[in-house]
Amino acid sequence: MDLKSVTVPTRVARAGMTVRQVFEECMRAHTPGLPFCDEHGLVTGRVTLKYILKRQYLPEHMVEMARVLGEHVSDVEDMALLAKQLFENRIDSYLQRPHASLTSASSIVKALALMEKLDTGYLFVIEEGQYIGVVTLQILGKAILNYDH
Repeated sequence: MDLKSVTVPTRVARAGMTVRQVFEECMRAHTPGLPFCDEHGLVTGRVTLKYILKRQYLPEHMVEMARVLGEHVSDVEDMALLAKQLFENRIDSYLQRPHASLTSASSIVKALALMEKLDTGYLFVIEEGQYIGVVTLQILGKAILNYDH
């Protein structure tokens, strides 16, 4: 089975979009990130929930001390205020290098192998430089589960 049947189309991130718009699309599509495309539709980077949340909420010393942090590190009101501020930000400052990709003709096994090699749970599907959609580990797991039915 190739990836064509399991690829989930999503919107792409573009210059000027807000963090809120990226979060909303990631939640709708059940994906941890979106490709960032230029005005010609070419993927030039990516925006991920993990990177945005890490930059907004996790100073490096907190990551290093994660195992010994108490149960109540910051109160809910602070998180709500920070979230409001975060969601109004433009995504341009949260761009990362492009993510690994495959074509829709690639096999599920190739996708799984590449995800394992890169220690990621998702890959972008790109045809002739144009973004088609995303495949995630959960999507591939569901496809494999369907073999049992």
